Amino acid sequence: MSSAPTTPPSVDKVDGFSRKSVRKARQKRSQSSSQFRSQGKPIELTPLPLLKDVPSSEQPELFLKKLQQCCVIFDFMDTLSDLKMKEYKRSTLNELVDYITISRGCLTEQTYPEVVRMVSCNIFRTLPPSDSNEFDPEEDEPTLEASWPHLQLVYEFFIRFLESQEFQPSIAKKYIDQKFVLQLLELFDSEDPRERDYLKTVLHRIYGKFLGLRAFIRKQINNIFLRFVYETEHFNGVAELLEILGSIINGFALPLKAEHKQFLVKVLIPLHTVRSLSLFHAQLAYCIVQFLEKDPSLTEPVIRGLMKFWPKTCSQKEVAERALYYWNNEYIMSLIEENSNVILPIMFSSLYRISKEHWNPAIVALVYNVLKAFMEMNSTMFDELTATYKSDRQREKKKEKEREELWKKLEDLELKRGLRRDGIIPT
Repeated sequence: MSSAPTTPPSVDKVDGFSRKSVRKARQKRSQSSSQFRSQGKPIELTPLPLLKDVPSSEQPELFLKKLQQCCVIFDFMDTLSDLKMKEYKRSTLNELVDYITISRGCLTEQTYPEVVRMVSCNIFRTLPPSDSNEFDPEEDEPTLEASWPHLQLVYEFFIRFLESQEFQPSIAKKYIDQKFVLQLLELFDSEDPRERDYLKTVLHRIYGKFLGLRAFIRKQINNIFLRFVYETEHFNGVAELLEILGSIINGFALPLKAEHKQFLVKVLIPLHTVRSLSLFHAQLAYCIVQFLEKDPSLTEPVIRGLMKFWPKTCSQKEVAERALYYWNNEYIMSLIEENSNVILPIMFSSLYRISKEHWNPAIVALVYNVLKAFMEMNSTMFDELTATYKSDRQREKKKEKEREELWKKLEDLELKRGLRRDGIIPT
């Protein structure tokens, strides 16, 4: 029997924040966890030798034993319980990360179910409820996962597993299946931004390596967004999922499939209606731009969709000043000039009315610049549109006056009818 160390192995801690994609978490306000033990007695794990201290022929079996040990879950909300065993598991996870990164020939067919089982036992859980029912991601600090000292290393190990040169999707697909992906997507609702960043990397690797799961992943993300827009308006991982989609959209083949175009119009555009738009607007805009670069003919439905949703649901997008700055863009102006016969008649009446009636002097000044550019672009059409606008306005004013006079007559008739009914004036 090989001798076992009496103290937990000491291994340098893996830096899980070495990836550029991982954002620096805000200063934590509180911690929570759903990983509670039902038993009250302490957990005891039998110390195992270090992998580097045993012959290479014994390492595969020891690797499996360590994976099985790391399936044990500790209660991190009780900060004083099982301190020695928590540190032992943390050190073991560190050792597993190093082993799967450096060793060759460690991913045998027997290791795949044990790896997936260990990862599943640790990360798949019911997420803790928010401390506040009125949690505002823009204002409130997130509730961080108390078990992160172990959870971070599990994610790091799983990513190294998926990225290993020896990784074989043909074997792994037996265990990383649709059910696994569904549970993974549910975790994107975690309040802890550190976990969502790791999940983003994990899902992206799975999408890249498992061709048979790609359509399923897109469909489930589609469902998450639809529930978010039309039912809950709450899901913490929208920005991360959109970031993954941006990469996916970039890889779409041309011509775009009908399902992809429908996703743009039915899902991405309506995402502009939610109150928390500012939290993921940059990622959403990137996805939409990727679609337009793939297929410029989608520009019209995108603009129509934005015009349909924004004025009613996002007051920030009603500000005319930002829209008017488009006229300072030389490329935009060149496009307008090429199509002036179509664009000027559409835009002129609104711009002219704003120049006369808008309450904001800054807006009026910008509109004057646009009208001046129109006049220099096509002075003949500008004069014709001006004359037409004034003529139309005179007719409108005449109709308004006629309506007012008609209402006045109706009011006088009603007044006289009432006075006759009350006997004040003779019938």
